[in-house]
Amino acid sequence: MSRHAASPSPVTITCWRPQPRKPRKGKSVPRPRGGSGTRGDAGWPPQHAAAMSLPSVYQNKFAEKLTILNDRGRGVLVRIYNIKKTCSDPKTRPNFLSDKAMEPCVKFINKKFPNLDVRSSTQHLGPVHKDKGDIVRALGPFYHSFVDVLEFRDHVYELLNTIDANQCFFDIGYLDLVVTYVSLVLLLARTEDRRALVGMYHCAHEMSHGASDPSFARLGQMLLEYEHPLKKLTEEFGPHTKAVTSALLSLHFLFARRNQGAEQWRSDQLLSLLSTAGAMLSPASSDTMACEYLSLEVMERWILMGFLVCPGALGMSPQCLELWRLALQGSLYLTLLRDEVLQVHKVTEELLGSLKGYGKRVADLKECKEHAVAQSGPLHRGRRAYLRGAVRELEALLEDQPGLLGPKALFVFMALSFCRDEVSWLVRHAEHVTKTKTPEDFTDSHIAEMLFLMEQLRSLVRRQVGVLQRYHVQYLARFDALVLSEIIQNLSVCPEEESIILSSFVSSLSALSVKGVDDKEQFDFTPLRLDWFRLQAYTSVAKASLPLATNPDVGRVMNLVVFHTKLLDSLEELLAEASDLSDLCFYPRIMEKMFVATMEEPSMLRYSIAFPLLCSHFSRCVHPMCPEEYPQLQAVALGLCNKFLEEMARQASGCIMDACAEHHNLSEQLLPKHCASTVSKARNKKTLKHPAKKGEPERDKPGAESQRKDWTLTTNMDKLHLTLAELSLSLNHVPNFTVFEHTVTPAEYLSSHLEMRFTKAVVAMAGYSQATQEVARPSEVLVGLGAYVTFIQSLAHLVGLDTGRIIRSVLLQQTQPRDAAGEQTLTTIYTNWYLEALLRQASMGAIVLAPALQAFTTVPREGEPSFSAAEFSDVSEMRALAELIGPYGMKFLSDNLMWHVSSQVTELKKLVNENMDTLVQLRSSSCKPEQMAALLPRLTSADNVLKRMTIIGEILSFRAMAQQGLREVFSHHCPFLMGPIECLTDVVTPDTDIQVTLSIFELASAAGIPCEIDPALVNVLAGSKTDGSPSEEDYKVACLLLVFVAVSLPLLASDPASVYNTETDGYNNNIHCLAKAIIHVSAALFTVHNKNIETHLKEFLLLASVSLLQLGQETDKLRARNRDSVCLLMHLIVAESSFLTVDMLETCFPYVLLRNAYREVCRENLLSRVPSH
Repeated sequence: MSRHAASPSPVTITCWRPQPRKPRKGKSVPRPRGGSGTRGDAGWPPQHAAAMSLPSVYQNKFAEKLTILNDRGRGVLVRIYNIKKTCSDPKTRPNFLSDKAMEPCVKFINKKFPNLDVRSSTQHLGPVHKDKGDIVRALGPFYHSFVDVLEFRDHVYELLNTIDANQCFFDIGYLDLVVTYVSLVLLLARTEDRRALVGMYHCAHEMSHGASDPSFARLGQMLLEYEHPLKKLTEEFGPHTKAVTSALLSLHFLFARRNQGAEQWRSDQLLSLLSTAGAMLSPASSDTMACEYLSLEVMERWILMGFLVCPGALGMSPQCLELWRLALQGSLYLTLLRDEVLQVHKVTEELLGSLKGYGKRVADLKECKEHAVAQSGPLHRGRRAYLRGAVRELEALLEDQPGLLGPKALFVFMALSFCRDEVSWLVRHAEHVTKTKTPEDFTDSHIAEMLFLMEQLRSLVRRQVGVLQRYHVQYLARFDALVLSEIIQNLSVCPEEESIILSSFVSSLSALSVKGVDDKEQFDFTPLRLDWFRLQAYTSVAKASLPLATNPDVGRVMNLVVFHTKLLDSLEELLAEASDLSDLCFYPRIMEKMFVATMEEPSMLRYSIAFPLLCSHFSRCVHPMCPEEYPQLQAVALGLCNKFLEEMARQASGCIMDACAEHHNLSEQLLPKHCASTVSKARNKKTLKHPAKKGEPERDKPGAESQRKDWTLTTNMDKLHLTLAELSLSLNHVPNFTVFEHTVTPAEYLSSHLEMRFTKAVVAMAGYSQATQEVARPSEVLVGLGAYVTFIQSLAHLVGLDTGRIIRSVLLQQTQPRDAAGEQTLTTIYTNWYLEALLRQASMGAIVLAPALQAFTTVPREGEPSFSAAEFSDVSEMRALAELIGPYGMKFLSDNLMWHVSSQVTELKKLVNENMDTLVQLRSSSCKPEQMAALLPRLTSADNVLKRMTIIGEILSFRAMAQQGLREVFSHHCPFLMGPIECLTDVVTPDTDIQVTLSIFELASAAGIPCEIDPALVNVLAGSKTDGSPSEEDYKVACLLLVFVAVSLPLLASDPASVYNTETDGYNNNIHCLAKAIIHVSAALFTVHNKNIETHLKEFLLLASVSLLQLGQETDKLRARNRDSVCLLMHLIVAESSFLTVDMLETCFPYVLLRNAYREVCRENLLSRVPSH
């Protein structure tokens, strides 16, 4: 006879086999809460209501009750599990159980339970009385969950008794209900706080309402009975042993066939479509369709728990003993629910040891346990290895030819079920087997591939749902309906009621057409399947008019019909039935360990995305009867998913950065500074001089790394590219997926990590050390950055990233003082370095500005480490700096430079205020040289004024060089913008409104264009006006500052360093920077006060000329030794300003003096270079 097996779902195919048995009286079973077994369901086809006329013998509604009780049992089981976990976690445990004030109450309740006399125990229950309202509210859900267990037990009792009374024997059908009930009782016994929860609620309820809850007496008695659950269960199932045994024996053939090793699978070519290529288009079918993808783990649970509560069945038949022994050899732990397991050998041994006459069974049990310990690990490891290859072949073939999904859909669900069983076994045992001599049996670094293949098959089925529907709609209408009709006609006996139901099946199936698929009609065959479930129950009772056991063809065809209809209307449920791995949500530690092992195995990296995708299954853990679990399960799922993707992105980004570093090293070899040794070697080789020393390592030329003699030798770059390709395949596998209503995009994790690491790498390239003030040259950093950017851009063919956005984001952050993480950027680093290192040394005379070189140069000094300022300040470096930090960064640099200028101007104003009276007199004595000569000695801090103005000039000169670099870069990148900006600048005239002028100049300055009036300097000086002083006073100070500088210029002639150097076109003490400082500071100051700049600069020329001309009358040669060099400053000042001309200078300082000074300075420079003899 055929076996019509059931899957874990309570509404799937079941079958009853009638057996002769004495009838027993049984009570009618009331309908359980939460469901209805009537035929009045809305939306059902009329023909399916024909069973309403069935005689009273069919009114027990076994199908409906089994369906409802299985579903409700699962919900009650989840609630008890949630109570157990809630009370075992200190964070979620009810406060009343943890409160120290409640400890005496809890002890009293546990001791007296269930005989709790509230009225006579007030001295023990005082705290409970105080908080009775809160206790009732807080513990109410817990208490009613236990009441649900009580009611569920009552319904199960009544249903099992009714089944026995009607002599209805199920082959497999009600085993789900038996196992659910046994699991519930065992889990209830493991809930340690059950007495305290029920007892405290009872006390608080009675105190609040004056009477006990009606269910408490029976509930308390039930909890007492289940203190030793297995003993009680064996008593309960004693009367049902024959029915349970009959159902278990129906599994004998199926379990033996499924519980085979990899060698047998390999010889049978399990799951292989290519082994019988000629039958590839033939539909895969079976007499027991649902059993083909029935979980082996479920069958093990049925068998072992069935014999656990009915141990007497082991002696009833050799087949029972054989089936029991076979099941004991496969696993060490059975799942009760989620991560709650049953150590089956230990529990069974304890139970059988306590019963008389089971000595031989205990010996068999120990033998089976030894076999399981030694052989189950290798057995399952071999299965996993075979399944990886077989499922990989199946998936590749179906992906290439999706049309095969129609006839071979069964293969897909078989593959998913087999893989699910092996993954579940591995996870369950890896978590609970703590001590073993063979730990490798419970680890698998290749498990990711199996998980990945399962995801691929599920995805393939979902994508090709149209293929499945078109094929099976036609199959149902043109084959199944015809076969079923023929079988009905050939039935020897078919009562009218059964005939009506079977005929309605044929009518429903015959009415199907492909047009329904094309019109995207929503199929619903739930009524048909439930009618078939009912019909099985009606035909499996004793003395049925149409015994199903003697008409197996009906069951065989209907099993096929049920499978085909599920492919049409319940595909997601079917996928979950065959491949649901949501229970892995409760094994986070093992999941993380398996993921780590996967990431350490290079060949498995491409499958690592299976772990995040697995988290999308976890939402199936939520049961409608326990919605309070949702936030916790959501947090676990999202936490695991996030952790997996973060690690994948971390490794992928690290690999990218390592590859970028390799490219950086290669590009660095091409820098000009590395060519000197190569040029020198080539030159020496040509002149046959200086042969290379023996033992000196030969330096490879750039490009040598690309030459290989053997392709089997892999370089570090090869390994990085391979690893990156594998991780990219994984991260690009799906664009996004959903975890608990959250859309997860894997590529975004990589984008985030890559952006963060790229930012750090860019900053690291600068190599800035605040302690030693060392930093890399901007041009070198730019070359390295180019190598990084080039490689990241090349990732587009590997990773689905917007690399352009990442690069723009990182580089734009480098133009700001701080990046998105608040860390310093290239802008901050180079701003600080140029201010603190280069310009500070320039102010101390260690570095001088060389206008001829357009760079700062270092003054060589003995005993100090060599440092070339020109390498950091020449034209190419300024361009590189502008490329790196962009206009925003250059503005930040400019603002910091201007802040220093402002601080110097503030100090200069203080010096002016100190010498206010003298400067006023000097200003009014510009035409009285004798009086000026008498007033000059009264000035204090004149050297300080010149020094500070020189510093200002150095800062402004550096800024001008940086601006020039910005202008060239900006012109190169945006020539279409530079043209209009330059035109705007040319339009400005002296008559233009000052605010308009400043706005235009600010725009021009942002593009690096030099302006007559520096808007940044104007802004900073306008903000640094003397607090509280009137505007006229500030203006007076500004005028006197120019006077102070003009009359102090002759003091420079006495400085030995005030020598004009024709090679650098500057002075060794940087006084040539005074010209820029005088012109720009005066232009800014008088713009702030809205005064005429040209008038004040003419006044400055007059005072400076008078002061310098007096040097010709100086009798002290030391004071006038560099008079000619200092006189040249007048020409530099005029050349720097657009407001002054040579004609204006001629009116107060004869040009002949400048010409003579130039001749004399050039002669002295030439004489200084002539070697002395």
